[in-house]
Amino acid sequence: MSYYRRCLPHWLPEEKAIFLTWRLYGSIPVGRYLRTNFSANSKISDGEKFKRTERILDRYQFGPLWLKDALIAQLVVESILKAADELHHYRLHSYSVMPNHVHLLITPNLSVRGITRGIKGTTARSANEILGRCGQPFWQDESFDHWVRDEGQFWRLKRYIERNPVKARLVTRPEDWRWSSAWKAV
Repeated sequence: MSYYRRCLPHWLPEEKAIFLTWRLYGSIPVGRYLRTNFSANSKISDGEKFKRTERILDRYQFGPLWLKDALIAQLVVESILKAADELHHYRLHSYSVMPNHVHLLITPNLSVRGITRGIKGTTARSANEILGRCGQPFWQDESFDHWVRDEGQFWRLKRYIERNPVKARLVTRPEDWRWSSAWKAV
């Protein structure tokens, strides 16, 4: 199992499925988020913290929404699929490109750092070119990862990823969201 720590701890066992999320630069409402949800004396569980965080961040009321642009969302999808199908960096189980973040469920064949660096690097350059933003940060620096503990959690995360556009009220059915594995399966 590999481990490293930046702002978040990253425990990444070999040959296990990994749930990944990364966000657009500037899409996390840090000040308001910290004040309203997690005081220093908060006694809520990590699971509840994750649910509350997702509820806030899925509203996509903060920061840029560059992934709403069909050209940019499509280039992210193409990069995700290329890394899986052509480069064999991972086995892709599900994905969803949302207006301000991306979710993946993968079983890596390379380091997760290398995978995210590759996808984020190529898509940031291309997206910034489309937006006319030369040399500006596009993605938040650090990604969130969680290794999948069992088969039940795997299926819950897969469903969560593919239903995320429905939960965010972008579509009424998962298969209607063009930038997800649910759409591709139809």
